Amino acid sequence: MNDTINNIMGTTTIVWMSLPFFLGFVIFLIPRFDRILAMTAAIASAVFAFLVLSNPDPVGLKLLDNFGVTLLVDQLSGFFILTNALVTGAVLLYCWQTSKSAFFYAQAAILHGSLNAAFICSDLMSLYVAIEVCSIAAFLLIAYPRTDRSIWVGLRYLFVSNVAMLFYLVGAVLVYQANHSFSFEGLRNAPPEAFALVFMALLAKGGIFVSGLWLPVTHAEAESPVSAMMSGIVVKAGVFPLVRCALLMEEVSPIVRMFGVATSLLGVTYAVFEKDTKRMLAFHTVSQLGFVMAAPIVGGFYALSHGLVKSCLFLLAGALPTRNFKDLQQKAIDRPLWIALLIASLSISGFPLLAGYAAKTLTMKELLPWQVILMNLASIGTAISFAKFIFLPHQEPEKPGEARPGFWAAIALLLGGLVAANGFYLGAYTLSDIMKAIVTIAVGWAAYWLVIRKASIKLPRGMEVFENLIGGMSLMLILLFWMVVGT
Repeated sequence: MNDTINNIMGTTTIVWMSLPFFLGFVIFLIPRFDRILAMTAAIASAVFAFLVLSNPDPVGLKLLDNFGVTLLVDQLSGFFILTNALVTGAVLLYCWQTSKSAFFYAQAAILHGSLNAAFICSDLMSLYVAIEVCSIAAFLLIAYPRTDRSIWVGLRYLFVSNVAMLFYLVGAVLVYQANHSFSFEGLRNAPPEAFALVFMALLAKGGIFVSGLWLPVTHAEAESPVSAMMSGIVVKAGVFPLVRCALLMEEVSPIVRMFGVATSLLGVTYAVFEKDTKRMLAFHTVSQLGFVMAAPIVGGFYALSHGLVKSCLFLLAGALPTRNFKDLQQKAIDRPLWIALLIASLSISGFPLLAGYAAKTLTMKELLPWQVILMNLASIGTAISFAKFIFLPHQEPEKPGEARPGFWAAIALLLGGLVAANGFYLGAYTLSDIMKAIVTIAVGWAAYWLVIRKASIKLPRGMEVFENLIGGMSLMLILLFWMVVGT
């Protein structure tokens, strides 16, 4: 019986993985159905994700036995795939009544498919192909407006990505040379430099720590729907394999956890003092990716919670009259927009009844003793950061119904997902956990009103310069090498 189920799931997996690429091609042939075809891919992924999450047994597929090229579909994959489906679906709804061309929807479908592939890869070579396709599709979406600024930001992203993946490819070859297999487990027996090369590339792709500081400019300067996809799901193509490796190999887990904590603190420090809405959200994405890595065993659930809320916040930020927090504090925003910002901000701050609370509570329970104090500081920093949105002045809209229906449909899908996903971990609702969450948020809000709101600190941006990003990769490579040698 189990063999039959596995065979059915295996066939379903291949068909599902191929579907977005097929639909992306069909969009070019039949552009009049571009939105419907792209949405079909997202719906299919949502259905597949629920099938995976309802099946506790992992399903493995060997594509090339002699090379260790395999696919693995399990609960971890299910959370990332569901995130991809909901974020892509929301972005498509947001763009439904805009003048986006068929090219945009085709690239969105291809990006969706490449991310799906990355979330079921369990070998270095197929992951390389999936991430490279993802990078090209993301670049085309970033550069879609075809302004000088968007093209430069897109090329900057592509250059950093390609440099990182060149390092990755060298590392993958060294792993194969040592094991005659591209399997993730081959990192265990590979030379230290192979591990360092592969992990440095994934840290850069995932926007982790110093080597991921390309992220703020890219996410802040892209169009709002593209920023939502980049921050909500694209960066997780680099984080997912790190979490997977941490779960497969015990000796890797401490390294992943250390980078998770460091990333959380670095990102939230910048987010606390940032005065630009989209840059603050981008820096906070860096911080939240650290939470995903800090407790790998629950990283999938945290990735789902973060993906939904951050996509929602980027779409909402695009509807604000300005990106400057100081200007927003002087002029009231429309109340429906503020209510949506409030719900999303409370979720990511860890307020009960929303997915962010359940995800953060579960993550905190899985931390090692040395991580607890540092990650609690990061949680307080999160509450400080999003107090900037929560305490904005608001009023009844001057022109009711002015916003596009597609905009509110996208926001409703993401906020509804935050409420529904809260049910994945009802065990979080104990009196002690609820009180801890409320106290953490209260401390953050108090710090915002007493200190941060009046502060005018501007942190340096030197590490975001292109040539410094490449130098940061080199430093991370050296650091990783010595970390592996020392373990």
